[in-house]
Amino acid sequence: MNPPRTLHLRHGPLSRQTAHLSLDMQNLFAEETAWKTPWMARVLPMVTSIATHRPERTIFTRFIPPRYPEEAPGVWRRYYERWHQFTQAEADPHLFQLVPELAKFVPPAKVVDKSVYSPFHGQALLRILQTWEIDTLIVTGAETDVCVGASVFAAMDYGFRVILVRDAVCGSADETHDALMKVYADRFSQQVELVDAAVVLRHWQ
Repeated sequence: MNPPRTLHLRHGPLSRQTAHLSLDMQNLFAEETAWKTPWMARVLPMVTSIATHRPERTIFTRFIPPRYPEEAPGVWRRYYERWHQFTQAEADPHLFQLVPELAKFVPPAKVVDKSVYSPFHGQALLRILQTWEIDTLIVTGAETDVCVGASVFAAMDYGFRVILVRDAVCGSADETHDALMKVYADRFSQQVELVDAAVVLRHWQ
């Protein structure tokens, strides 16, 4: 069972230091590939509406595999030996791009590339957030139980207030999506707020 829907922000208004972090909304996961995330088309209108609202405070991430499996560290090498068709040497570069509905926001929106699940690995994202003096992240994108999950936990570790937009995140499996949503609601309610896109748009001035 999904957590009850919230029509307000539990911990008060959004600060002026708020940014939208949208994860891996790429052709790689939207088109007919072995990594397709079926729900992406369903959540794309909500992600687009938030990006439209404040494109200059939106950061898109892209998951970029290595050129060859042997370039990946540790167990990532085995991972890309299994999924070699998605390495840069074999995949169509078009797949790594943002979906067209979101690519049009760049610029002023920014893009941070990553080779692992969390965009907080490395300094690129943190440099942007520090430059903008961000203390709150509105999180959207894919996938709920992979890159979204890794990003939410990293954001909590850095002390960011996390607004997770429940109708703007997607996964490939209902069971694990629902399980993660319940974990956020039950275990991390002081750091993560689950709201719909309409609530974000109403409160993000």
